[in-house]
Amino acid sequence: MSKETSLEYALTHYYKNEMISFMKAHPEYFEEALALAIIDKQPYSWRAAWLLWSCISKNDPRVQKHISKIIDCIGGRSDGHQRELLKILLEMNLNEEQEGYLFDICVSLWEQPGKKPSVRYTAFKFINKTAFEHPDLANEILLLAQEKYMRTLSPGVHRSILRMIRNTTAHHRTHIIYTNQ
Repeated sequence: MSKETSLEYALTHYYKNEMISFMKAHPEYFEEALALAIIDKQPYSWRAAWLLWSCISKNDPRVQKHISKIIDCIGGRSDGHQRELLKILLEMNLNEEQEGYLFDICVSLWEQPGKKPSVRYTAFKFINKTAFEHPDLANEILLLAQEKYMRTLSPGVHRSILRMIRNTTAHHRTHIIYTNQ
């Protein structure tokens, strides 16, 4: 059995604020945290992803080069781990291929009512973000709001999903009006 690293110790023994302070004091552990977030070494991996989300900036260049690996590993992870990886990816600018692949993964996660609602909600946030940027996907999000996908969600999450859809479809209607004048 291998010895626990300093980062692994921090992930299992510190409160979140202490973990964030640890990462700020030891930026040399960022790559290890990212590697842990991608692999499936529990209980460290989902915690590393959870911590990274609090330590990264929008489109963080340290994460940018690992986007494809993060996307590739999502399918084989537990619900909580998937959610945290998706939260990291929501902060990144993806290329067209990455965006399309992650969109398909998120639709697949969303269409599984047995998944934890927090995973499905985070997946839908990416679906909606993509539909906001690509008007041709606006109808797809309407199909994904069918009752069979919504019934396992709490009333608050249900309202939040509908609000996202309304904002996206309103954005596209406004965009169409202004571009056709």
